[in-house]
Amino acid sequence: MLKFIQKNAVYIILIQVTVAVLGSLYFSDIKGYEPCVLCWYQRICMYSLFPIIIIAGLRKEVKIYQYIIPISALGWIIAFYHNMFYMGIIKVDVCSAGISCTSKYVEYLNFINIPFLSLISFSIIIILAIINRNYLRNLHKNLNK
Repeated sequence: MLKFIQKNAVYIILIQVTVAVLGSLYFSDIKGYEPCVLCWYQRICMYSLFPIIIIAGLRKEVKIYQYIIPISALGWIIAFYHNMFYMGIIKVDVCSAGISCTSKYVEYLNFINIPFLSLISFSIIIILAIINRNYLRNLHKNLNK
């Protein structure tokens, strides 16, 4: 199973990004939940990954993790801040315009909410990108022996 994940990490990342993008579009366009400022910043990071992964895949880029990790890390930082603000741990309000960043549209099991889903998505993407990077490095080392 680990070998499968290592070999196919980029495809799994693409699936994760696709699910996250479709999920955010579902919440905003179908359910009618207006995204807050922090949600928009997270969307910018997530949505930009989709064409980057597609284009890199078509160009047969090997080191795609170099593009994925920085954008995902920025999205993760925003999502982490959003979660801390949503839970009331951080009190600094950056959502002065538009919808509140603490609006509770969805809450499954009393802790799974939209900011948490974003944090989990970015975490999965970063972990898979690191797995891909390590797999390529080990592959390169083994080829040079």
